[in-house]
Amino acid sequence: MSDGLVDIPTAAVFGAVAVIGLALAVTRARRDLDDRTAPMAGLVTAFVFAVQMINFPILPGASGHLLGGALVAILVGPWVGALCIAIVLAVQALLFADGGLTTLGTNITNMALISVFVGYGVAMALRGLARRSRAGLVATAFVAALVATVGASLGFVLEYAIGGAAGAALGTVFALMSGLHALIGVGEGVITAATVGAVAAIRPDLVYLLRGTAAPLELRTATEGTGA
Repeated sequence: MSDGLVDIPTAAVFGAVAVIGLALAVTRARRDLDDRTAPMAGLVTAFVFAVQMINFPILPGASGHLLGGALVAILVGPWVGALCIAIVLAVQALLFADGGLTTLGTNITNMALISVFVGYGVAMALRGLARRSRAGLVATAFVAALVATVGASLGFVLEYAIGGAAGAALGTVFALMSGLHALIGVGEGVITAATVGAVAAIRPDLVYLLRGTAAPLELRTATEGTGA
């Protein structure tokens, strides 16, 4: 979201939401950062930064792109993942003018909070499937990414409904954002599934979603076969 897409009071409210959410994430992320999560967090942040730089317009002042919320949630957990996405958004806004400064809070709310936690919630709901096999893990990652992407777009619609300032009808905004992000979600699901599957095939212990459980049998076998 660029500057001027929502009015200042709405931007301020969701800026406060973003600050509170990130403050909580900083507190909770300390428990998750260890010698496995910290390097992975750096890698996924760089990956998400790269894919988010590919934008295409949806509305005047609004663009669509891959989000990475479910990906980071599955690989490094929701608290660390939220911080990863927030860092990406801040760098894009401050250094590349990709997203407005006044709407940074709304962007963080949508992509670093809604997308990450919706994706993680879906993944946790399907965790039993993810534990059964690599195919189950890949399917879980796909569904989580698809739902997370649409969820983030609905956050945008909510913010526009509260204080939209671009002049577009709310029905048009809803149809474009939800419809196009459903298509984006399919692409994001494929990328997320492929990335999570590749990591799990080599190092299932690096997949946050699988921690505290026995890794899927075929993942354990592949790891043991490499001598890891």
